[in-house]
Amino acid sequence: MQFEISKKIIVLSCFFWAFNGQLAESATMYRLEDDQGNVIYSDQIPPDKAKYQRELLNKQGRPVKTTEKAKSKEQQALENRLMTLRQAQEKIISRQKIHDDALLSTYHSPEDISADLTEKMQIFESQRGILENNLKNAAKQLDSLLKTAAGFERNGQQVPQSSLENIKAAQQQIEQIKTAIQANVDKQELVRDEYHADIERYLFLTQSVKKPSSDLIIPNIKEANALGLFYCENDHQCNKAWEIARTFVNLHSTTLPDVFNDRLIMNRPPSKDTDISLSISRIEITDNDYELFLDIHCHESIPGQQLCASQKVRDIRSSFRPYVNDALSGASQ
Repeated sequence: MQFEISKKIIVLSCFFWAFNGQLAESATMYRLEDDQGNVIYSDQIPPDKAKYQRELLNKQGRPVKTTEKAKSKEQQALENRLMTLRQAQEKIISRQKIHDDALLSTYHSPEDISADLTEKMQIFESQRGILENNLKNAAKQLDSLLKTAAGFERNGQQVPQSSLENIKAAQQQIEQIKTAIQANVDKQELVRDEYHADIERYLFLTQSVKKPSSDLIIPNIKEANALGLFYCENDHQCNKAWEIARTFVNLHSTTLPDVFNDRLIMNRPPSKDTDISLSISRIEITDNDYELFLDIHCHESIPGQQLCASQKVRDIRSSFRPYVNDALSGASQ
């Protein structure tokens, strides 16, 4: 059985008496509303109405189950994309938690991390010393080979093919050693930056742990700049800051915009070694307090890692909070 009436007529008491009678006789009753605002009550869902949101009613006429309106292909694709992004973000958060746990369990103070860094740097210095010594020896060997070849030429003799091959091999060896030395320097700089980031992270984690859980943890300016955090004082300010943050992301990202909603601003992932992609999350601290967290992503390659560990990226992160503050100050004047 099925009947359809306008919203305006639903309020009539005579209808409710009739409806309650129908409901008492029927084991199942549904309530749905079409695109024109017409409310339909039926013990069956007509095929042409199956796409609308509907409520299953009990014998007292109260909803006990709601079936959401069917989503369009575009809506479903957007939800799937958002779910994929959230899953990726959860993986990043999970990896960060593992890293944080390891950091806290491995070291007892920032000095421990610094000592570990010093030891790592000494290893790099030792390795580079060996490479530089090899380079000197290879250069001496090449010089000797070149002098021998020059001797043949002074005597009007053709330089033997074996001598030319030895010269070429020595030159290639020198280039390989130079490449290894540069790789050592780059890796040393990357490790140094990672350890400095670990020290900053360790300080943030240990300071957070020492505070009572009931207290609101608001990072100081140095921490906020280092971590890319902006603390919202109220919802009104946070909504304004969110729009400003969107401008900041598009200003500094080399990739195109991808996601923008009330919780996440994200540009497309890096596709090249030189790409920088920014994302900002609105993180709830308490029911009424939020932080805007800036994250910076680089290509998953050695040059990409070096870029993310560079001063350029650190400068972008540290400029986020001042940028939002300056824009908010300008808007209020």
